[in-house]
Amino acid sequence: MAITVHETRAKSVLRKAKKIDSWFLSCYGMNLYRGCAHNCTYCDGRAEKYNVDGEFGRDIAVKVNAIDILHREIDPARKRVPLKKCFMLLGGGVCDAYQPLEAKYGLTRRTLELFCAYNYPVHILTKSTLVKRDADLIEKINNSTRALVSMSFSTVDEKISSVFEPHVPCPQERLETLAYFKSRGVACGMFYLPVIPLVSDSPTQMEQVMARAAEIKLDYVIFGGMTLKHGRQMDHFLDVLRQHFPQHVPAYADLYPGSQWGQAKRSYYNEINKRFYHVLKKYRIRPRIPLSIFNTVLEQKELVIVALEHLDFILRLQGKTSPYGYTAYMISKLKAPLPEILEQGSLKSIRGFGHATEKIIREIMTAKTCGYLSSLLSG
Repeated sequence: MAITVHETRAKSVLRKAKKIDSWFLSCYGMNLYRGCAHNCTYCDGRAEKYNVDGEFGRDIAVKVNAIDILHREIDPARKRVPLKKCFMLLGGGVCDAYQPLEAKYGLTRRTLELFCAYNYPVHILTKSTLVKRDADLIEKINNSTRALVSMSFSTVDEKISSVFEPHVPCPQERLETLAYFKSRGVACGMFYLPVIPLVSDSPTQMEQVMARAAEIKLDYVIFGGMTLKHGRQMDHFLDVLRQHFPQHVPAYADLYPGSQWGQAKRSYYNEINKRFYHVLKKYRIRPRIPLSIFNTVLEQKELVIVALEHLDFILRLQGKTSPYGYTAYMISKLKAPLPEILEQGSLKSIRGFGHATEKIIREIMTAKTCGYLSSLLSG
């Protein structure tokens, strides 16, 4: 596949979130490139709302001045208000930071050098084995602050992967890359998402994925269903599905009725969550990044928010209701320090907040642990 490279100059690089993302443990992300030559069929970076110019998998913009801009944006000497303590996320958005052009331009490696120089923890999410090139820097960051290496999978079936992830290293090579970083003392996990409806979401497929994850003793496997936004993303995906799995095309009209966020029917997500939880219990792999991996990285309020959202996710995965997600959201909206919030009783008016929740929050604040969360994560 021919790639057209567009060298561009960025005005900004660092992307700041309104609240910490509990999936990635990050308030900050970046796209060093726009567009991705991996050209995964299901990638929502193709959707119109992300404004990626040209043909998504063929036209790649390279922000040639990204390092200079990023240097100014993260240099502590230039910040009147320090950046929040959290992981810097390398990956996601509208590109893979280790897509093939990285071998030539080296923007990701130079970004890691900046993170290393300023002692920022990093969470890398990629599908590319090129990440092994930077093992020296990743280990150095891990030893001084903390590094996480995550790789995303929709399946471990080689044939299915070759259809839906056409220019990505095969699942076996990605698993070997995770094993390589595990052997070097870096916490590693799998983002098992998106599972593809009717193609890679069966109990058998999930069993295969979790068995492989257990073999290399991954620290976490984070699971999620597929979103499919009407327009370029859906059109491209259905074209590929029609070529290789035509029998499933009619079902997609019912599965994806056209929500703003491209979500499938809630009943479908509930069903695949039940399947995943059933397999998860067998292999006893954590479905979120364990608190012990990051409890010295995040600020107090962010640590509480993440722990509560993790509790919420696991309980909902079990089919239970939970007040913890809403409490986490409300805490994120309050400006005062968390001890002050508790002493003032500002949380007592929140729906579902009570003595048990307060006890959990105080345990996280004082001990940086959560016994209830640990018990849920360990199955």
